[in-house]
Amino acid sequence: MAKLWALSIVVLVLAAAPGVPAVPITLITSAVDKGAVCMDGTPPAYHMDPGSGAGKKSWIVNLEGGGWCENVTACMYRKGSRLGSSNLMERQLEFRGILSSNPAENPDFYSWNRVMVRYCDGASFAGEGYDAGSRVYFRGQRIFDAVIQHLLSIGMSSADQVLLAGGSAGGLSAILHCDQFGAFFAGRSTTVKCLADAGLFLDAVDVAGGHTLRSYFGGVVATHGVAQTLPRSCTGRLDATSCFFPQNIIGSIKTPTFLLNAAYDTWQIHESLAPDVADHGGAWRACKSSRLACNASQMKVLQAFREQMVGIVQGAFSRSKGNGFFINSCFTHGQSKVPATWNANGSPTIHNKSIAKSVSDWYFGRAEVRAIDCPYPCDHTCHNDI
Repeated sequence: MAKLWALSIVVLVLAAAPGVPAVPITLITSAVDKGAVCMDGTPPAYHMDPGSGAGKKSWIVNLEGGGWCENVTACMYRKGSRLGSSNLMERQLEFRGILSSNPAENPDFYSWNRVMVRYCDGASFAGEGYDAGSRVYFRGQRIFDAVIQHLLSIGMSSADQVLLAGGSAGGLSAILHCDQFGAFFAGRSTTVKCLADAGLFLDAVDVAGGHTLRSYFGGVVATHGVAQTLPRSCTGRLDATSCFFPQNIIGSIKTPTFLLNAAYDTWQIHESLAPDVADHGGAWRACKSSRLACNASQMKVLQAFREQMVGIVQGAFSRSKGNGFFINSCFTHGQSKVPATWNANGSPTIHNKSIAKSVSDWYFGRAEVRAIDCPYPCDHTCHNDI
């Protein structure tokens, strides 16, 4: 195993908010010497709620999401926010859903060591570069390595069970880094698995016949120098932008992985399938505000998008017995860190099984979980955004 970095840290503790315990931020200040920095050069950061009892040797490492920046101008703007500078991040967070310490809300993982890795690089923890003119650092890969090495040094190296998770851009990151994460535990008896929530971004054709998200991801890959950090199993056969799309990676991941995604992912509907730049005349504006306002032609497009996602999941990814999935027919984006959707008492279900139960059954090997919902509007258990 790689030599552990001796990282000094600064912990800032603030008062907890009423009702839900607040988890303080930790800055990994020595990571700066390794060039593992946010876009403005500040140290990477995380929040950790230590495990207890039977969970002391089990860890969830959750990678925060928050979109991307596709060119230097956009990244300069982003570095002046919490998504580009640890100086501007909240000093405490409430952990909910899969990160909750409440056994009623999170029955299978509440006692684990639960970590939220803050997102401040703009490329799903995958960039490697620096723009001298704007003084913007693209060091997502170094941040990922530094944080994991640090967590190993404070106890995760002796873990019995670990789960790398993430939502949205963090879900994409969990996919990109799943096997890298597994490699940190090579030669150990540790159970290592990955969970991507709302991270299955499709290389979809937009309503004008273009590829809006492909163009955007192409900018992210080029600006951040992502090509050099992508899985070689993909870049050996496809271009780098294609390898930033999960559909071209998930079939070759060796570490067991679970995909949690809404078949009608609202972020992708708004920004990839029917973005404003492709919606000439605003024909999709009402539909994007409320699914009830979608006409028959628009619903046909949405159903085709779902079919594309289902086909991808049922392809090479499903051939690995260790993989699992929960693809429900909700209009939402991100379901693992929200009590209303994660909690077994109010979660969307497929075949009467909640999201929390499905993920737990898969992780602990209690049952095979390969759940795909019937098409909209059959599911009446959704918590829909639109």
